[in-house]
Amino acid sequence: MFLFIHGFTSSSQSRKAQVLKKWLSDQGRKEEWLCPDLSIDPTEAMQQLSSIIEESAQQEGKPIKLVGSSLGGFYATILSARYGLKAVLINPAVTAGLTLRRGIGFHKAWHSEEQLEFTQAHVDALNEMTLLSPANPYRLFVMLERGDETLDWKTAAAFYQDCHQLVFCGGDHGFTRFDDVLEMIDRF
Repeated sequence: MFLFIHGFTSSSQSRKAQVLKKWLSDQGRKEEWLCPDLSIDPTEAMQQLSSIIEESAQQEGKPIKLVGSSLGGFYATILSARYGLKAVLINPAVTAGLTLRRGIGFHKAWHSEEQLEFTQAHVDALNEMTLLSPANPYRLFVMLERGDETLDWKTAAAFYQDCHQLVFCGGDHGFTRFDDVLEMIDRF
């Protein structure tokens, strides 16, 4: 089971979420894909994700593997530590509160016309969630593109230095090589 965790103001309609969904569906595994539309409120988003993980743990079957992009990578890092799950992090945010403090205000959702308000309270919640270092680094696989125009790939490479890493030259924050790494994500 894959729990795809989208980034800031994104949704289950994000390109990477849909590519993973199609890839699994093409293999007859469409039931292995989950991607909730998360609240912009970090506390609510983490509650949504925790509920999914805890409900899944009560059911028989394969354990959940987290796949988080950007802010979703930040959340996946925390959830991996909390629940002992493997996580693949795509251009993850390391200090999300620090990064997103300049984003206080209203934002149009990426895949709808909805206006989302991001507040200082949200920044504070992200700062409180920030880990000093990754727990159980062997459970984390970090994929970075050096051309990320939103987050500094070197910050993530240093923070996740003891984790599995794959770093590509070029690319961008959307992670242009996502289609090419699906089998590695599956095998991790």
